[in-house]
Amino acid sequence: MNVVRLIASVGIGILIAATPQARADEWNQKTVVTFSGPVEIPGQVLPAGTYVFKLADSLSDRNIVQVFNKEETHLYGTFLAIPDYRLTRADKPIISFEERAAGSPEAVKAWFYPGENFGHDFVYPKVKAIELAKANKQPVPSMPNELTANTTKQTKSMTEPHVMAMKKAPLMAQKPTQEEVHIAEAFPAPPSPAPAPRKELPKSASSLPLFALIGFASLVAAGSLRIAVAKMK
Repeated sequence: MNVVRLIASVGIGILIAATPQARADEWNQKTVVTFSGPVEIPGQVLPAGTYVFKLADSLSDRNIVQVFNKEETHLYGTFLAIPDYRLTRADKPIISFEERAAGSPEAVKAWFYPGENFGHDFVYPKVKAIELAKANKQPVPSMPNELTANTTKQTKSMTEPHVMAMKKAPLMAQKPTQEEVHIAEAFPAPPSPAPAPRKELPKSASSLPLFALIGFASLVAAGSLRIAVAKMK
């Protein structure tokens, strides 16, 4: 879509480079991202620089994204996301952007780790989601405005009150018409892969030759037994 700028291209004043870390980091999908200009994430604007994107280290929170500075000594925010989907898997990290008014920092839309069909579509506060939906002419996932401050609080555990409040918040979607709908209505789950067609097993050959072979072997064994008995007399 013309409203989405991918990592492989130059956005409006934004050039980004993203690098996945070692395979040991696949669990949290750690990705180092460098922006040549300011970009917006839910609740704040990041200046040009290098950042680390990764998932919260929790079994149950696979759609909570955290953004750190390059050294991972400062947490810029903890953000809700909904699953996004691509038909093809990219061999490099992908970050897409929302369309913005001229002169405004581009807003991060989604982040995909290399080799993954499923990515993370950022959830914005309602007031910002309405603005983005109108500019992009497509739905944008939203959360209540009063939770905006929760995204920037320092988070050491996914059970802290400000994180739990976000996790329990009803997520909605803002449409370009300024209509608010349930998140599942605007972002339906991707279709499940079609099952592979069943292959008919080749028909078994007749069992008659096997029975004949068994019968022949029995006759040979009986004959051998008679000869051995005769020699013993």
